[in-house]
Amino acid sequence: MRKIKIFDTTLRDGEQAPGCTMNPREKLELARQLERLGVDVVEAGFPVSSPDDAQAVREVAQALTHTTVAALCRAVRGDVEAAAKALEPAKKPRLHIFIATSDLHLREKLNITREKALEMIAESVAYACTRCGDVEFSAEDATRSDREFLLTALNTAVDAGASTINVPDTVGYITPEEMGELIAWLRENLHRKKDGSPVTLSVHCHNDLGMAVANSLAAIRAGADQVEGTINGIGERAGNVALEEIIMALDTRGQLYQAQTGINLRQIYRTCRLVSTVIGQKIPPNKPVVGRNAFNHEAGIHQHGVLKNPLTYEIMSPETIGIYDNDLVLGKHSGKHAFIQRVEELGYTLPGELLERAFTRFLALADRKKTVTNKDIEAIVGAAGYTIPETYKLHSFVVNSGTVISATAVVKLLRDGEEMEHVARGDGPIDAAFKAIDRIVKVGFQLVNYSIHSVTEGEDAQGEVVVKLRQGNHTVTGRGLSTDIFEASLKAYLNAVNKIIAQ
Repeated sequence: MRKIKIFDTTLRDGEQAPGCTMNPREKLELARQLERLGVDVVEAGFPVSSPDDAQAVREVAQALTHTTVAALCRAVRGDVEAAAKALEPAKKPRLHIFIATSDLHLREKLNITREKALEMIAESVAYACTRCGDVEFSAEDATRSDREFLLTALNTAVDAGASTINVPDTVGYITPEEMGELIAWLRENLHRKKDGSPVTLSVHCHNDLGMAVANSLAAIRAGADQVEGTINGIGERAGNVALEEIIMALDTRGQLYQAQTGINLRQIYRTCRLVSTVIGQKIPPNKPVVGRNAFNHEAGIHQHGVLKNPLTYEIMSPETIGIYDNDLVLGKHSGKHAFIQRVEELGYTLPGELLERAFTRFLALADRKKTVTNKDIEAIVGAAGYTIPETYKLHSFVVNSGTVISATAVVKLLRDGEEMEHVARGDGPIDAAFKAIDRIVKVGFQLVNYSIHSVTEGEDAQGEVVVKLRQGNHTVTGRGLSTDIFEASLKAYLNAVNKIIAQ
């Protein structure tokens, strides 16, 4: 079977979606998980766009050991130089150059001729090849480009030294039938590399019409060698192709496509959960492969069939993607060895400091709950990985609320060992508590989103709260976890405040 390369652009294209901004620390943690997942390429960012992006690309490039790290750049020398500099620490760097090829983009966005575009492609790719041995070229809006000109542009890039050619369906316009036919035609007519070998042919599909997965699979069947997309399908507008769906489609229907990936399937679920945690957006319950309902059955006839044989209504098992139903019961008398064993069985790898932090959180939770489940442990591990230097720490709080009194909150914080306390009224107890924090920290920002969900079932379930704060053009996500929803809310708010202060 052919091996399909998986090119992950969660850190770059995925981050462009509203509310999905990640800081360098979060990008680094996610990049490490993507390497554990086994993706072939991680696109770490667009270095010329901002100092933060350049820093994130550099840190990811330094951290990953066997995954290719790509950086995006426009077809101009300055972008290539910035990307090459950011990729200097990478063991396997890739420069990813793009320019639009549709007449609409050339005329309305770039205000250049076709001839000028070809000149820019040739010059930028040739220069990139002097800075990096692995160069990819993308023809933005390829699926709405004149076909003959698209081929000319792609062959210009190949002749200049590009080893990977990417065909983006930038606005999610094409259909599976058209995509298959286009890729087959390009596969037949693309030039070969200077050594006579074929270039890697890639696709990058958006989901505006809900056909990103279908288009990517059609491309694979027609001869594409690489699929570009994001975890959970995040991205601009309706998002990118969801890589976990492509991966499992090839695993489930490999004989049909005569193709497979090198992905560690048992890392899929925790990778999708990690992305969800980082950007503060829940995975929809009906999301294919990793949604909460993907392996739940309510209809009686379905339940009967699954109990007799899961294959009656499940084409893949939850264990395959890393979801384990066999909870090991842990409690406050469980030792560190049992905790570490369960963390490892769930597929997580924590360095010493994070492990100690997670175990401390586990002990605190075990004092509040009779038993700690797998979902609890996953939430604890996730929280341990995203702790930042705490300028302010929550010391205590008192909340009063009711139908006949105004909601009030007294919040006490610690900063460098000094206790700082304030009281405030609000439209409800959480609003009052947030206002009390605002009066202590005196940092200007706006609350743009607040969400809460239960990590597990039952009266003693942990609640996970996600808040988003905006200061100027920057949005940060804060997370809090506790069996007390007010405490979780204050922890999430403080987590976001501390991020703003740290920036």
